[in-house]
Amino acid sequence: MKTHILALFVLLFLSQGLMAQEKVKDFTLPAVGDEKPFVLSEAKGKYVALHFLLKTECPYCIRHTNDYVEETAGLDDVIQVFIKPDSDEEIKEWAENLEVEDGFTIYRDIDAQLADELGVPGGYSFHNQLVHYPALILIGPDGKERYRYIGKKNSDRLSVKKFMTVLENLKK
Repeated sequence: MKTHILALFVLLFLSQGLMAQEKVKDFTLPAVGDEKPFVLSEAKGKYVALHFLLKTECPYCIRHTNDYVEETAGLDDVIQVFIKPDSDEEIKEWAENLEVEDGFTIYRDIDAQLADELGVPGGYSFHNQLVHYPALILIGPDGKERYRYIGKKNSDRLSVKKFMTVLENLKK
C-alpha cells in the first residue's frame, strides 16, 4: 500500500513538472473598461505572470495586486496580468480600493474559462460560492508554462520576493 501511494506521489510530481513545460494555447482576456484586451501571442519574448484573483470583496487580492504592481514596475521583460472572474461593474468597484494610480489593467476571466483551461483547481469556498483557488502561473518568453503556484487558501499567495527568486532562477 505504501509503495502504491509513493508511486502515485512520484507520478503526480512528474506530471506537474511536465505540465509546466507545455506551450500555452493562445488566449484573449477582455479588459475592464475601455482598455485593450490582453492577447498572449502579442507578449512574445516576454514573461507573462497570470495572477488569478478571487471574486470581489477579497482584501488579500487588493494587497497582492498593490504589491506586485509597485514592486515589479521595473521589470521590462515581465507582463503582470491580473485576472478576476467578476463582472466589469464588480471589478471597477473592487479596484477603487487599490492604492495604485494608473499603469495597469484588470482583465476578466468570464466564467473562469481560462482558469479551467490552465488547470487551476476549483472548489474553494469563498463568500458562499465555490471558486478557483488563488494562483499565479508564469509563462516564459517561448510561450511555455515555466512555473505555477496554487494557493491553499485566500491568504496563500506567492510573495513578490519569492516570485523574483523564481524569475531569477529561470533566467539563468
